[in-house]
Amino acid sequence: MHCDIHLVLHDLRAAELHATAAVFRPARPGLRHRMGWTMIELGLRLTQASPAPARTVRAV
Repeated sequence: MHCDIHLVLHDLRAAELHATAAVFRPARPGLRHRMGWTMIELGLRLTQASPAPARTVRAV
């Protein structure tokens, strides 16, 4: 196959793939949406923090 024909076919296929991907690409989330998920992530991290070390009982 001639290199120019290959390049044209490659460009056409790439354009088709970009168009198909654009259909499935979600819209960019708004600020409230991103802040909400950030707060949820922070809350989950705080609730999963390592517990305080257990106190040991000394037998006297």
